[in-house]
Amino acid sequence: MAIAVPSLPFALTAGGDASWELDAARGRLSTVATAHSDIFIDPGAGAQLNAESLLNAATLLGVPPDRDFTLVARVSVDFAATFDAGVLLLWIDQRNWAKLCFEYSPDGVPLVVSVVARGVADDANAFEVHQDHVWLRVSRIDEAFAFHASLDGATWVFVRFFTLAVPAADAAVGFEAQSPTGEGCRVVFDDIRYEAARLGDLRDGS
Repeated sequence: MAIAVPSLPFALTAGGDASWELDAARGRLSTVATAHSDIFIDPGAGAQLNAESLLNAATLLGVPPDRDFTLVARVSVDFAATFDAGVLLLWIDQRNWAKLCFEYSPDGVPLVVSVVARGVADDANAFEVHQDHVWLRVSRIDEAFAFHASLDGATWVFVRFFTLAVPAADAAVGFEAQSPTGEGCRVVFDDIRYEAARLGDLRDGS
């Protein structure tokens, strides 16, 4: 299934079992994550996939036409179970990807979380979010990527700056919904913005 979001200069293709809905007038994407779905490769398992590793989450991805870009979306999640999340996803293949998540913690607190996989995944919490939505942003800068998050869509908190193990030009970007321990959750992405521009200072809030 291909979806054309009016604010994006590239088409998105769905993966996984979930279906996506586009409200073009509002520029809003939504889906319901399938039960026990995730994109994660447990670092404790080394190069092997184990019961804690899943690569079956609903995705909606496309390849940006620009070398440097920023992609922003406001993310809302009907949290029900631990690790339910709405995600901005960079994807090359099953072993090389990165995601910036609005995720439900084991303590029942929404968090901004980032995960980068270069063969296996890491896992890093950024900060708590005491509201029902957050803005997430992924930027490409030459061969590197930056993750930021915002509580108001205007002032940005730096999350991480990284590269993947393969050329950045091979990466697709888009959206993901997951419910690793639960029976599914509704995820909404709106205020979707794309800019073909190079991000300046990573840490000045812009």
